[in-house]
Amino acid sequence: MAKNQENVELKRVVGVTGLSLNIINITVGAGIFALPAIVGVELGAFSIFAYLFCGLMMAAIMLCYAEIGTRVTKSGGSYAYVVTAFGEFAGFVVNWLAVFGWSILGSAALMNIIADSLAVVFPVFSNPWIRGVFYFVLLAFLVITNIRGAKQGVALIKWITVIKVLPLLGIGFFGLSLIIPENLQWEHLPSLKSFSNTTLILFFAFAGFETALGASGEIKNPKRTIPLGIMIGGATVLLIYLLLQTVTQGILGPQIEVFKNAPLAAVAERLMGTMGGTLLLIAAAISCYGAVSTDVMSTPRVLFAGARDGLFPKFLGKVHPKFATPYWSIIFFTGLIFLFSISGGFEQLAILASAAILLIYLLVILATIRMRRKKSEISEKTFKVPGGWTIPMIGIASILWLLSSLTSWEFLSIAIFLLIICAIYFGARWLKNKKVKE
Repeated sequence: MAKNQENVELKRVVGVTGLSLNIINITVGAGIFALPAIVGVELGAFSIFAYLFCGLMMAAIMLCYAEIGTRVTKSGGSYAYVVTAFGEFAGFVVNWLAVFGWSILGSAALMNIIADSLAVVFPVFSNPWIRGVFYFVLLAFLVITNIRGAKQGVALIKWITVIKVLPLLGIGFFGLSLIIPENLQWEHLPSLKSFSNTTLILFFAFAGFETALGASGEIKNPKRTIPLGIMIGGATVLLIYLLLQTVTQGILGPQIEVFKNAPLAAVAERLMGTMGGTLLLIAAAISCYGAVSTDVMSTPRVLFAGARDGLFPKFLGKVHPKFATPYWSIIFFTGLIFLFSISGGFEQLAILASAAILLIYLLVILATIRMRRKKSEISEKTFKVPGGWTIPMIGIASILWLLSSLTSWEFLSIAIFLLIICAIYFGARWLKNKKVKE
């Protein structure tokens, strides 16, 4: 009854435009500042097809989200969908994958982009010890800011969003005139293994749209808004990425490997001189920092709520006596970002984060199939993906194909992580049942 009451109190105010813009803002993240070169080095001009593949794959996944989002309209996004279809244990796995697999590893990857971008102008940031101190200072500032209150965190994110989007659009449109057609031609096709490995890294830039559906309980007319918002937002993201990759590949061509850490900054330098390149490097660093700040503001609240529900350790559910914020969750979450930031580079962390979010997407697609088979009073009022089982199967096949490109070490890391999650869940249940019996 209490849960129903919570949903009744939420006002459905988010429309198609609001949802689309939210998806664009969340998805077009800081990773795109580095990925054009990583993809270009491996695939050359054929990199455009990696983007198209990711776009088609995301379309299949988004359509499944659109369908289940009209069936399960309460807040919680992926977690709510999986819990409704498969129960508490599956929801527990999704929560841990989202918090530890995606948010922490993803933010750690972005911290590495910040240092890599600044190292182009200030080589001192290539030193591991300097990077470590730098990470600590940046993350400590976010901890202090967010412990003092969410209002301060939101204000910081608003400014960073503007700084992130404007330079990307400027480079895309003004760079079209400098494209050298020969740079967009390829002499031979890449191997299937090279294509799949590179696409897995690239997927990092496409993931995250589902975060906008966390407020499903506040979306008005879900049957219309969720499918339209997801499709418009997803299509816009793909067009922006294709524009940036085409311009970067078309201008830099074979020289793209020289600018692997900051390809868009190199393009900006061609457009506006040294000052343009420097400004974009700073914009990239600020954009990455903004993405991390969003995580530090939002995800600790998930840890806090989970701790209150018994999913995570109790100390994460404590509230600061003065600022009324989940301070231990903020400190713990940010501390883990720091540890992973100093332990790996962007590509390695991006691969593991992508693997985690792919597993979440796989569970949501399976949840969509399961919910479709359930007879429901609202089944006639929901959006249904056209083509029967075709779209869900395309999504599942694409995810399994990308996951197959993981190395044995990456497979082992994910497997150990999942085993730890299972052990925590069943251990916590055993302790809870033991207390009840006593």
